[in-house]
Amino acid sequence: MVDYFALFGESRRPWLDPDQLKAKFIALSQEIHPDRTHGSSAEEKQRAQDRYTELNRAYQTLREPKDRLAHLLELETGLKPTAIQTAPEELMKVFLQIGTVCRETDQFIEHKKTVTSPLLQVDLFGRAQELTARIQQLQQDVRRRTNDAERALRLFEDGRKDDVDTASRRRAELEESYRTFSYLTRWNAQLQERLVQLAL
Repeated sequence: MVDYFALFGESRRPWLDPDQLKAKFIALSQEIHPDRTHGSSAEEKQRAQDRYTELNRAYQTLREPKDRLAHLLELETGLKPTAIQTAPEELMKVFLQIGTVCRETDQFIEHKKTVTSPLLQVDLFGRAQELTARIQQLQQDVRRRTNDAERALRLFEDGRKDDVDTASRRRAELEESYRTFSYLTRWNAQLQERLVQLAL
């Protein structure tokens, strides 16, 4: 497994500065871009393309907190993070709210497809606006929670100690952060999808 942190000259830690990571990506991209091998053999061109593809994959992984944490955990434990079964306790309330609004939106969209009368379609407009406002409010809550989770990553102790309890506790905290980001990322996508459908 390729260590994406090492590829960027970074130590393995849960928080990376996005602007610094982007600057490193741009600099490395310029160095190894396949266009620089235009006079080379087909084999050398393919190697350059493979390196560039790997660098791109590394950047996409490290720039997203959820993917970065999954990669970090896999590097440190040799295993992918465990499957997410339940939302972390502090997210249960928002989990229920999002589930409710998504179900209501899906039902509304299905009902809207059956309405052909222009008069009835006008009546549906108000309900669509109300659902849109609720979804946007939940999106703001998800963004706030994502920002809070990112701040927590910045403060995360990345010092390593040989103490087994400390290493075990650190791994559990990283897995909890991974689960939090997994849910927040998924919810954001689900809410955005409903907004798009309501706008159609």
